[in-house]
Amino acid sequence: MSSPKREYLFKVLVVGDLGVGKTSIIQRYVHNIYSHCYRATIGVDFALKILNWEKDNVVRLQLWDIAGQERFGHMTRLYYREAAGAFVVCDLGRAVTLQSVQCWKDDLDSKVMLKNGKPIPMILIGNKSDLFPHGTRIQNVEDLGRELEFTNCHMTSAKDNVNIDEAMSCLIKEMIANKEDSEPTIDPNIVKPSHLNFHYTKGCSQCCRL
Repeated sequence: MSSPKREYLFKVLVVGDLGVGKTSIIQRYVHNIYSHCYRATIGVDFALKILNWEKDNVVRLQLWDIAGQERFGHMTRLYYREAAGAFVVCDLGRAVTLQSVQCWKDDLDSKVMLKNGKPIPMILIGNKSDLFPHGTRIQNVEDLGRELEFTNCHMTSAKDNVNIDEAMSCLIKEMIANKEDSEPTIDPNIVKPSHLNFHYTKGCSQCCRL
């Protein structure tokens, strides 16, 4: 018999400075579109992606597009609540956005974690790789990802649709692994309470087990 179908629901944060391409990455992944018209996200925006994952499994992603100016706001703790994973995005063409990566990661580490107390998986994204296919900027992002202990690091281009699916798949694998690790193991030798028989002794308020 085939294994039962499983469904996963994950809240994923997409954070980074203003203009690094967070919305473009999400639109490319969810709708496979790219727009040259720039519109700054105000507060937070949402997108939903449903995937058939490994045959019969279904993954539902809630992608939270957090505005770049929100890092210093008081609402991020509310936005981050119950997140299972995150992308921290920088712009390969703007060194200042790379300098902000540690601030974003520190903010996430201080406000959200897994149930076991460990950090949520985070992937560092160096976006707009179509402008810088080679060179030191990509190396700098990869070095920073290792230094700050990101789960992984990917160079992407929302414009050319490069490495976005790969980055998302990498995070999904991490989130599924964390989900399965957090589920309790059931010992088949332990009898569940629903399988026990009870009766009440007349005139006694205590429950007696047969």
